[in-house]
Amino acid sequence: MMPSNSILLLMNNEETLRYFREQLLIDGGYAVTAESDPEAALALFKQNQFDVVLTSSDIPGFEGPKILRELKAVDPYCVILLYGETLNYELLEDSSGLGIYDFVTKPINSEKLFFLVRKGIELHTLQVSHSRHVAILKEQNTSLQKQNILLAKRIEDSARNLARLYEDLRVVYMRTIRVLAHAIDARDHYTHDHSENVAKYAVAIARQMNMTVKEIEIIRDASELHDLGKIGIEDTILMKPAGLTPEEWQLVKLHPQMGAQILEPLTFLTDVIELVRQHHEHFDGSGYPSGRRGEDIVMGARIIHLADAFEAMTSPRSYRKVPLSKAEAIAEIMRNTNTQFDPRVVEAFMQIVNTL
Repeated sequence: MMPSNSILLLMNNEETLRYFREQLLIDGGYAVTAESDPEAALALFKQNQFDVVLTSSDIPGFEGPKILRELKAVDPYCVILLYGETLNYELLEDSSGLGIYDFVTKPINSEKLFFLVRKGIELHTLQVSHSRHVAILKEQNTSLQKQNILLAKRIEDSARNLARLYEDLRVVYMRTIRVLAHAIDARDHYTHDHSENVAKYAVAIARQMNMTVKEIEIIRDASELHDLGKIGIEDTILMKPAGLTPEEWQLVKLHPQMGAQILEPLTFLTDVIELVRQHHEHFDGSGYPSGRRGEDIVMGARIIHLADAFEAMTSPRSYRKVPLSKAEAIAEIMRNTNTQFDPRVVEAFMQIVNTL
């Protein structure tokens, strides 16, 4: 299997192939495999998983519709970009039927190329993930149907079976919500692993503070879902490379409350919901959405707030391509102790930060 962010190049012009390989491999940091023979490329595609296929339409023996359909037969979710000296209007007319995601023509716009590749990888990842989870849901639905038959036959075991059914449903809900939360992170490649990293840091702090297993589980779930409310915020705001306007910032500040509202119908997540709602509250009361302060903020939310800030500072962002070093991020956290951050949480964080 190829690593994620992998691209298959299929073109016979050595100069063009070298240009795309250098652009995508060196400048883009993607895993690139190149091939000039259509049959050999198809064999490679069958053996490995590629997110994007960038192919030229002028290869001898290309037989465009035929090989494109063969690629889609192997992986119906593969994203195909078609390169040509000029736009192939015959293929353009049938692009949707052939599964062509977009066209790249001369003069090559590097910014557009990277945009299409990035969005293509995100689309492929989401579609594959969605397909897997649909399969899981189908399997679990079959399992639930079998359990219902068992309940009808064995009334005396109804209480135990109903409890198992409830837990299965809870797991399905959590998996579905986590997929949605990960999809939100994946909207911007800078934040692709953000929620997972926040959860890792928050759990480490909670363990250092000797919190219970149940409390740590709640913190882990809330960390993975803390940015769920960003589903209601436009990409142009979330991925804006410059500073936000006051109006845009007010929209961003709504996301903790929006995330809590999305989760409120799931009554078994009551404790998680409060952490999601409060994870941007500041210890001195200057945070949002409610301006809570001190002990009025749930401890788990205070922990997630610090973990979220540390992860954001030490990771690239659309508005700050070069992240802070660990030392710089620690210094920033120390400067904001007693104002933004709970000093007890900071103390625990400082004891484990070198292990992160």
